[in-house]
Amino acid sequence: MEEMEQITSIPSNRLQFFPIMMFAVVMGFTGLSIVFYKLEEVLYFPSIVVDIFGYISLALFFVILFFYVKKIITYKEEVKKEFSHPIRVNFFAAISISLLLLSIFFRHSIVNLSMVLFFIGACLHFFFTFYTIKFWINNNLEVQHSNPAWFIPIVGNIIVPIAGKGFVSDDILYFYYSIGIFFWIVLFAIILNRIIFHKQFAPKFMPTLFILIAPPAIGFVAYIKLTSSLDFFAHILYSLALFFTILVFVMYKNYINIKFFISWWAFTFPMAAVSIATILMYQLTHDDFYAVLSYLFMAITLIVVFLVARQTIIHMLKKEICIME
Repeated sequence: MEEMEQITSIPSNRLQFFPIMMFAVVMGFTGLSIVFYKLEEVLYFPSIVVDIFGYISLALFFVILFFYVKKIITYKEEVKKEFSHPIRVNFFAAISISLLLLSIFFRHSIVNLSMVLFFIGACLHFFFTFYTIKFWINNNLEVQHSNPAWFIPIVGNIIVPIAGKGFVSDDILYFYYSIGIFFWIVLFAIILNRIIFHKQFAPKFMPTLFILIAPPAIGFVAYIKLTSSLDFFAHILYSLALFFTILVFVMYKNYINIKFFISWWAFTFPMAAVSIATILMYQLTHDDFYAVLSYLFMAITLIVVFLVARQTIIHMLKKEICIME
């Protein structure tokens, strides 16, 4: 709640630099809320904490949306620049993903709200998917523009089946899932080429390496949602999520001394994603190993969200957010 109060205090002369990346805050908080809900459902976790974090996430979404809409009205040219920026354009899909994640969370408590959030989120994400691909085709992008944030608008389609199961036909959900899985493979090859054969990411983009965890983790959850089958492909997806989680922690030295950027929020949702996938794996296998791993990943996710939120508040108080970069 303290963080939300800080957001609401943004002075109008800094509004023009209010970044679209702020919606990653909602993704992080909502992801953690879903982790708590799944723990309450499958293992043991107090429901009061689940509700508190869920409603904080919803409030954060509307507060951030309010300021971004205000920016659209007041500083149209700045928004146009973001919408045509080779890197920032990818973060617009964080709006639709936030809606889909909120839909997933409220599915267990307020079904009508969940349905509304799903339809708005799915339609918006459909638009952002095709706009982004068209943007890539029509503009001369360079290798240094590629980073794991490219997964957000295209691979983010794999979240739609999780939120939409029961709301729309499975045929529609498979459409979204197919796009996400196919472009995960394509974009991963491009980004791996960038990582290995070209210059290292700028420090502000190093946290986006955590995004590598999300596609296989969410892909696993969505696949189970669609097929209800823990088969060979499902095991591959979960194992890859686990592999990338271990990989980014093995590379911990890459993140230790990074100056704070809003991109730090890229640490949060991927950790929530692998936590949710692990809880689901325990639910399907009843293997105590996954129960222990679920609590471990939940604890790491909670610590990461707390630390990043704390740094966000500190830098807001110092007026080091919403400034020209």
